[in-house]
Amino acid sequence: MRLVLCALDEPLADAWSELAATRPGVEAHQGSVLDVRADAVVSPANSYGWMRGGIDAMYARTFPEVEQRVRSAVLAFHGGELPVGEALIVPTGVPSPQWLISAPTMREPGDQLPPDTVHPYLSARAMLRLWSDGTLDDGTPVHRVVRTVAMPGLGTGVGGASAELCARHVAAAWDEIHAHAPHG
Repeated sequence: MRLVLCALDEPLADAWSELAATRPGVEAHQGSVLDVRADAVVSPANSYGWMRGGIDAMYARTFPEVEQRVRSAVLAFHGGELPVGEALIVPTGVPSPQWLISAPTMREPGDQLPPDTVHPYLSARAMLRLWSDGTLDDGTPVHRVVRTVAMPGLGTGVGGASAELCARHVAAAWDEIHAHAPHG
């Protein structure tokens, strides 16, 4: 499993580089998630699956069917609201990246996260748990079809979380999941 942490801005790129330096399987990339050859990209969405702002708006433009797929999955499997701390995976409709993992960092679109938020940790942990232990609709383990994930900052754009807080939370989630994961 390979996690590529992507950042457009210098503070997040620096925080990602520091995190990646001590974690095998984690890399930092300064640039867009769409520049990375990955099987899946992470959407730090909202609980309702609306993809109208920040990086989600870019995903919705790049993968025209993905917002409807996310919203349908949220409605079908989560009663219309995917809580922060849960994640789901849907096809993008293109060959690469083939998958989008929606891992909300906020309940409502455009929410400002408090300075001491734990939402980046909850989002990262949910994504990593899905990647490590989740299954696709046909029962195939996610980790068998998703070997590389490209992930932007979680809550660092619209949500306003600091780069340092986000990186600290993603590191904690990675360390927690990989301390217990049967898959490497």
